[in-house]
Amino acid sequence: MTADMEIPAPRRTRIQQEKRELILEAALEVFSTSGFRGSTIDQIAEAAGMSKPNLLYYFRRKEDIHETLMQRLLDTWLAPLRELDDIGDPLTELRSYIRRKLEMARDFPRESRLFANEILQGAPRIMPMLEGELKTLVDEKAAVIKGWMRAGKIASTDPWHLIFSIWATTQHYADFDVQVRAVLGPDRGGDGRFEDAARFLEQLFIDGLKPKI
Repeated sequence: MTADMEIPAPRRTRIQQEKRELILEAALEVFSTSGFRGSTIDQIAEAAGMSKPNLLYYFRRKEDIHETLMQRLLDTWLAPLRELDDIGDPLTELRSYIRRKLEMARDFPRESRLFANEILQGAPRIMPMLEGELKTLVDEKAAVIKGWMRAGKIASTDPWHLIFSIWATTQHYADFDVQVRAVLGPDRGGDGRFEDAARFLEQLFIDGLKPKI
Protein backbone atom coordinates (compact mmCIF):
# COMPACT_ATOMS: atom_id res chain seq x y z
CA MET A 1 0.00 0.00 0.00
CA THR A 2 1.42 3.39 -0.98
CA ALA A 3 1.71 6.22 1.52
CA ASP A 4 -0.85 8.42 -0.25
CA MET A 5 -3.60 5.81 -0.39
CA GLU A 6 -6.55 6.46 1.92
CA ILE A 7 -7.32 3.82 4.50
CA PRO A 8 -11.09 3.26 4.57
CA ALA A 9 -12.79 4.13 7.85
CA PRO A 10 -13.80 1.07 9.88
CA ARG A 11 -17.45 0.12 9.63
CA ARG A 12 -19.55 1.04 12.62
CA THR A 13 -21.02 -1.73 14.70
CA ARG A 14 -24.77 -2.01 15.13
CA ILE A 15 -24.51 -0.60 18.67
CA GLN A 16 -22.38 2.33 17.48
CA GLN A 17 -24.89 3.14 14.77
CA GLU A 18 -27.77 2.93 17.25
CA LYS A 19 -25.94 5.31 19.60
CA ARG A 20 -25.33 7.79 16.79
CA GLU A 21 -29.01 7.69 15.85
CA LEU A 22 -29.98 8.23 19.49
CA ILE A 23 -27.73 11.29 19.65
CA LEU A 24 -29.05 12.68 16.37
CA GLU A 25 -32.67 12.23 17.47
CA ALA A 26 -31.95 14.02 20.75
CA ALA A 27 -30.05 16.78 18.94
CA LEU A 28 -32.93 17.30 16.53
CA GLU A 29 -35.26 17.94 19.46
CA VAL A 30 -32.81 20.29 21.16
CA PHE A 31 -31.76 22.22 18.04
CA SER A 32 -35.33 22.60 16.74
CA THR A 33 -36.41 24.01 20.11
CA SER A 34 -33.43 26.17 21.09
CA GLY A 35 -31.62 26.77 17.80
CA PHE A 36 -27.93 26.10 17.23
CA ARG A 37 -26.65 28.96 19.37
CA GLY A 38 -28.98 28.20 22.26
CA SER A 39 -28.10 24.50 22.38
CA THR A 40 -25.23 22.83 24.19
CA ILE A 41 -23.55 19.44 24.12
CA ASP A 42 -24.71 18.95 27.72
CA GLN A 43 -28.34 19.48 26.71
CA ILE A 44 -28.02 17.01 23.85
CA ALA A 45 -26.31 14.43 26.07
CA GLU A 46 -29.05 14.78 28.69
CA ALA A 47 -31.78 14.42 26.05
CA ALA A 48 -30.01 11.33 24.70
CA GLY A 49 -29.71 9.84 28.19
CA MET A 50 -25.96 9.49 28.08
CA SER A 51 -22.90 11.14 29.58
CA LYS A 52 -21.13 13.99 27.82
CA PRO A 53 -17.88 11.97 27.41
CA ASN A 54 -19.88 9.13 25.85
CA LEU A 55 -21.53 11.52 23.39
CA LEU A 56 -18.15 13.06 22.48
CA TYR A 57 -16.90 9.60 21.54
CA TYR A 58 -19.37 9.64 18.63
CA PHE A 59 -19.34 13.36 17.76
CA ARG A 60 -16.38 15.55 18.72
CA ARG A 61 -18.21 18.87 18.41
CA LYS A 62 -21.71 20.31 18.44
CA GLU A 63 -21.00 21.52 14.90
CA ASP A 64 -20.46 17.93 13.72
CA ILE A 65 -23.88 16.87 15.03
CA HIS A 66 -25.56 19.87 13.45
CA GLU A 67 -23.83 19.33 10.10
CA THR A 68 -24.93 15.68 10.01
CA LEU A 69 -28.53 16.67 10.77
CA MET A 70 -28.56 19.43 8.17
CA GLN A 71 -27.17 17.18 5.44
CA ARG A 72 -29.81 14.56 6.21
CA LEU A 73 -32.48 17.23 6.28
CA LEU A 74 -31.45 18.65 2.94
CA ASP A 75 -31.45 15.17 1.39
CA THR A 76 -34.96 14.54 2.72
CA TRP A 77 -36.23 18.03 1.81
CA LEU A 78 -34.99 17.81 -1.77
CA ALA A 79 -36.27 14.30 -2.49
CA PRO A 80 -39.72 15.45 -3.75
CA LEU A 81 -38.11 18.06 -6.02
CA ARG A 82 -35.73 15.46 -7.44
CA GLU A 83 -38.76 13.35 -8.35
CA LEU A 84 -40.25 16.10 -10.54
CA ASP A 85 -40.26 14.27 -13.88
CA ASP A 86 -39.73 16.22 -17.09
CA ILE A 87 -41.57 13.60 -19.16
CA GLY A 88 -44.60 13.52 -16.88
CA ASP A 89 -47.75 15.61 -17.18
CA PRO A 90 -46.75 19.03 -15.77
CA LEU A 91 -49.88 19.70 -13.73
CA THR A 92 -49.84 16.18 -12.30
CA GLU A 93 -46.16 16.50 -11.42
CA LEU A 94 -46.64 19.86 -9.70
CA ARG A 95 -49.75 18.66 -7.86
CA SER A 96 -47.78 15.69 -6.56
CA TYR A 97 -44.92 17.97 -5.52
CA ILE A 98 -47.28 20.21 -3.52
CA ARG A 99 -48.78 17.15 -1.82
CA ARG A 100 -45.37 15.71 -0.94
CA LYS A 101 -44.21 19.03 0.52
CA LEU A 102 -47.32 19.26 2.69
CA GLU A 103 -46.85 15.67 3.85
CA MET A 104 -43.33 16.60 4.90
CA ALA A 105 -44.63 19.65 6.78
CA ARG A 106 -46.99 17.32 8.62
CA ASP A 107 -44.49 14.52 9.28
CA PHE A 108 -41.25 16.48 9.86
CA PRO A 109 -42.12 19.67 11.76
CA ARG A 110 -38.94 19.62 13.89
CA GLU A 111 -36.74 19.29 10.82
CA SER A 112 -38.56 22.22 9.21
CA ARG A 113 -38.03 24.40 12.29
CA LEU A 114 -34.36 23.40 12.41
CA PHE A 115 -33.91 24.50 8.80
CA ALA A 116 -35.87 27.73 9.34
CA ASN A 117 -33.75 28.61 12.40
CA GLU A 118 -30.57 28.14 10.39
CA ILE A 119 -31.86 30.32 7.52
CA LEU A 120 -32.98 33.07 9.92
CA GLN A 121 -29.44 33.20 11.32
CA GLY A 122 -28.05 33.76 7.83
CA ALA A 123 -27.26 30.10 7.08
CA PRO A 124 -23.69 30.35 8.47
CA ARG A 125 -23.24 26.59 8.66
CA ILE A 126 -25.03 25.45 5.50
CA MET A 127 -24.28 28.14 2.91
CA PRO A 128 -22.08 25.75 0.86
CA MET A 129 -25.03 23.33 0.68
CA LEU A 130 -27.40 26.11 -0.41
CA GLU A 131 -25.03 27.52 -3.02
CA GLY A 132 -24.05 24.05 -4.20
CA GLU A 133 -26.43 21.11 -4.05
CA LEU A 134 -29.62 23.13 -3.53
CA LYS A 135 -28.94 25.72 -6.22
CA THR A 136 -27.91 23.07 -8.75
CA LEU A 137 -31.12 21.09 -8.24
CA VAL A 138 -33.40 24.13 -8.27
CA ASP A 139 -31.78 25.42 -11.48
CA GLU A 140 -32.23 21.99 -13.06
CA LYS A 141 -35.93 21.77 -12.15
CA ALA A 142 -36.54 25.41 -13.08
CA ALA A 143 -35.25 24.48 -16.55
CA VAL A 144 -37.75 21.59 -16.65
CA ILE A 145 -40.61 23.93 -15.73
CA LYS A 146 -39.41 26.46 -18.32
CA GLY A 147 -39.53 23.69 -20.92
CA TRP A 148 -43.14 22.97 -20.04
CA MET A 149 -43.93 26.66 -20.42
CA ARG A 150 -42.24 26.90 -23.81
CA ALA A 151 -44.21 23.88 -24.94
CA GLY A 152 -47.45 25.60 -23.89
CA LYS A 153 -48.24 22.91 -21.30
CA ILE A 154 -48.51 25.39 -18.42
CA ALA A 155 -48.88 29.16 -18.18
CA SER A 156 -45.74 31.24 -18.42
CA THR A 157 -44.29 32.52 -15.13
CA ASP A 158 -40.97 32.66 -13.27
CA PRO A 159 -40.10 29.04 -12.41
CA TRP A 160 -37.73 29.92 -9.58
CA HIS A 161 -40.34 32.04 -7.81
CA LEU A 162 -42.91 29.32 -8.42
CA ILE A 163 -40.69 26.86 -6.53
CA PHE A 164 -40.06 29.43 -3.76
CA SER A 165 -43.82 30.01 -3.43
CA ILE A 166 -44.53 26.30 -3.08
CA TRP A 167 -41.86 26.08 -0.38
CA ALA A 168 -43.26 29.08 1.47
CA THR A 169 -46.89 28.01 1.43
CA THR A 170 -46.32 24.37 2.33
CA GLN A 171 -43.65 24.83 5.01
CA HIS A 172 -45.86 27.43 6.68
CA TYR A 173 -47.91 24.52 8.01
CA ALA A 174 -44.85 23.19 9.86
CA ASP A 175 -43.11 26.38 10.97
CA PHE A 176 -46.31 28.18 12.02
CA ASP A 177 -48.40 25.16 13.01
CA VAL A 178 -49.25 26.60 16.43
CA GLN A 179 -50.64 29.73 14.77
CA VAL A 180 -52.54 27.74 12.14
CA ARG A 181 -54.22 25.55 14.77
CA ALA A 182 -55.02 28.52 17.01
CA VAL A 183 -56.67 30.50 14.21
CA LEU A 184 -58.57 27.54 12.75
CA GLY A 185 -59.84 26.52 16.18
CA PRO A 186 -60.71 23.04 17.46
CA ASP A 187 -63.27 22.32 14.72
CA ARG A 188 -60.93 22.97 11.78
CA GLY A 189 -57.48 22.73 13.37
CA GLY A 190 -57.30 18.95 13.66
CA ASP A 191 -55.50 16.47 11.42
CA GLY A 192 -57.78 17.38 8.53
CA ARG A 193 -56.12 20.79 8.25
CA PHE A 194 -53.41 19.34 6.02
CA GLU A 195 -55.92 17.89 3.57
CA ASP A 196 -57.79 21.22 3.56
CA ALA A 197 -54.49 22.98 2.87
CA ALA A 198 -53.64 20.55 0.08
CA ARG A 199 -56.94 21.15 -1.69
CA PHE A 200 -56.56 24.90 -1.38
CA LEU A 201 -52.96 25.00 -2.58
CA GLU A 202 -53.71 22.69 -5.48
CA GLN A 203 -56.49 25.02 -6.57
CA LEU A 204 -54.30 28.08 -6.08
CA PHE A 205 -51.29 26.80 -8.03
CA ILE A 206 -52.79 24.38 -10.53
CA ASP A 207 -55.61 26.68 -11.64
CA GLY A 208 -53.09 29.50 -11.97
CA LEU A 209 -50.77 27.35 -14.08
CA LYS A 210 -53.32 25.99 -16.52
CA PRO A 211 -52.55 27.24 -20.04
CA LYS A 212 -54.58 30.24 -21.08
CA ILE A 213 -56.87 29.38 -23.97
